[in-house]
Amino acid sequence: MTTRVLVVTADVLRLQMAGPAMRAWHIAEGLAAQGNQVRLVTTSPYCEIGSDRFDVQRAGPAELAEAERWCDVMLLQGYVTHHFPELGTSGKILVFDLYDPLHLETLALTHGATSQARDDHVRLSVATLNDQLARADFVLCASERQRDLWLGQLCALGRVNPLTYDDDPSLRRLIDVVPFGLPDEQPRHQRPALRGVVEGIGPNDHIVVWAGGVYDWFDPLSVIHAVHRLSGRLPSVRLVFMGTRHPNPDVPEMQMMSRARALADELGITGHHVFFNEGWVPYADRENYLLEADLGVTAHFESSETRFAFRTRALDYLWAGVPVVSTRGDFFAELIEKEGLGLTVPAEDVPALEQALYLLLTDEVLAQKSRSQATRVREHFRWSVALGPLVRFCNQPRRAPDLAAKAGISKGAALVSSPVSMSSPVIMPDPVAADVAAADVATADPAVLSTSAAGAAAADVAAADVAAAGPAAAHPAAPAMTRSVVSLVRYHYQAGGIGQVATRAVQKALRLTGRRRAKG
Repeated sequence: MTTRVLVVTADVLRLQMAGPAMRAWHIAEGLAAQGNQVRLVTTSPYCEIGSDRFDVQRAGPAELAEAERWCDVMLLQGYVTHHFPELGTSGKILVFDLYDPLHLETLALTHGATSQARDDHVRLSVATLNDQLARADFVLCASERQRDLWLGQLCALGRVNPLTYDDDPSLRRLIDVVPFGLPDEQPRHQRPALRGVVEGIGPNDHIVVWAGGVYDWFDPLSVIHAVHRLSGRLPSVRLVFMGTRHPNPDVPEMQMMSRARALADELGITGHHVFFNEGWVPYADRENYLLEADLGVTAHFESSETRFAFRTRALDYLWAGVPVVSTRGDFFAELIEKEGLGLTVPAEDVPALEQALYLLLTDEVLAQKSRSQATRVREHFRWSVALGPLVRFCNQPRRAPDLAAKAGISKGAALVSSPVSMSSPVIMPDPVAADVAAADVATADPAVLSTSAAGAAAADVAAADVAAAGPAAAHPAAPAMTRSVVSLVRYHYQAGGIGQVATRAVQKALRLTGRRRAKG
């Protein structure tokens, strides 16, 4: 049976593509190669490339509605369900691609923002992820580390229950690893890109590349300091940042990128030992840059974002057979250490970083060993291999057993095991209706929340909490929120009928009673 698969991304589909678009593209390509009918759509304003293997288009609400009716399976990523909540409530089989832990990335991205704005953005990302995990028939992640993270969240949401466990005790039928992949084709050097092309980079220089963008959770500053130190004993060292501006022209330059430029200028090595490729290397052209490099580098800070991240562009180093220097802490660093792909160093350790760069640039035996290992390990990351779990799911798509049971019992309710009796399920409220603090939602950035029905639903839930608590318990921001009570009732009635409205009210009453007893 041919499965009709709709792949939806919010990222731009252009010659220059960032990680989400690259992943969505290769997912569509891989599924189409297996005989599925595939449509890849972007909700961004930019759709400038096409394929002869699958349909590619930009989609607004009307086009998304038509595509949703057409498909058997929808694969969604990022904040798509926040901006288009009707996709999440579709009756179609839903696959969510959670290779990017949005909440941890948001914590890193909003570091330094005002407390209220930061809280709002983090709560939004958590609510979006909870919504997706609550509704997913199948979840994709990029590593076993990530899988452990999402399994914990699935447990907290009641998705790890007798039905999903008995269906598959390993839970791989609910969530499995689909890492970011590499093309099945070998990279080819088709034109000069750096050597003898960029002023200041000669044919015999030692080139270190930073593939991809410079985001605020990365640490290019330590790399620049290390190159500055290294230039004293290895004058031929050249560091090239391949991407300085996001492929989406609406995304402004990251603060860390500005700091990197300023540091290189301050040290007097811009255009001599450090080079910034203005813009973004086209995706199909990146191989020409990578194959001229002697070494790839990636650096980040020690954080929870680092631990669960999957550095998509760093994987290209394996594709090109380039040795790698990385700071420790993420999946990729662990892979480097395990497989001998290069060297790893502690986070923000400039002397160690300088020494690692020096060794891999001057010790040809060590470098060649790393290159040989890279050509072996990269076979495991070919897209034709990486997409295996998703291909198998799309060959025989199905509803998750607990969601199938839920659909037959009560719309808007989820089945979880009872703490008293494991033999019978109990009806629990949909995790999408979890409480959101009234103050946080009331002051949320309108650019983030006001355009989305999901944001409105979150505000409605908060309004009910404030209204039920009464004037004495209301937050100072509550008066503006109480106007949403009517829409809250409407939201819950539409989601689950009068039963869900009643359940929500009873739960609130029980919580309030418990709080008053605790205070008394």
